[in-house]
Amino acid sequence: MSDVSSADRAEDRVRHIAIVDAVIDVAKLMAHVESPSVGAISLFVGTVRHHNDGRQVTGIDYEAYQPMAEHQLRAVAIEACEALPGLSVAIEHRIGTLVVGDASVVIAAAHARRAPALAGAQRIIEVLKQRVPIWKREHYVDGERRWVDPTS
Repeated sequence: MSDVSSADRAEDRVRHIAIVDAVIDVAKLMAHVESPSVGAISLFVGTVRHHNDGRQVTGIDYEAYQPMAEHQLRAVAIEACEALPGLSVAIEHRIGTLVVGDASVVIAAAHARRAPALAGAQRIIEVLKQRVPIWKREHYVDGERRWVDPTS
């Protein structure tokens, strides 16, 4: 029998992971990590901006091989929960065609204290952009569409 209770296992503190093709419901995502023991929920909401590398952007196509992307997203979340005991997380990344202002990724990181909640959200977005296989193609005002580095 393990010395680690179910509530203390990093895997159990990953409350929700999904690659979605619809608008991300931020309140619903937050509800996955709310609890009486939580004193802070840090939300990271990544949105489509209207420019990149000096070019005006009108939208982005996000594509992923969903099973692999969700597997990697879960691994990133578990690693964050292992590094920050007490952290619980919920994450969604959107795929499909998004326009300027749309949320492409939302991370809810919860902890009893604000510093680990903030650190968890930051850690997850930085590692997610490096490791989770999600590709993006930008749409520009001149009609050109170009695949770009997803870490940008």
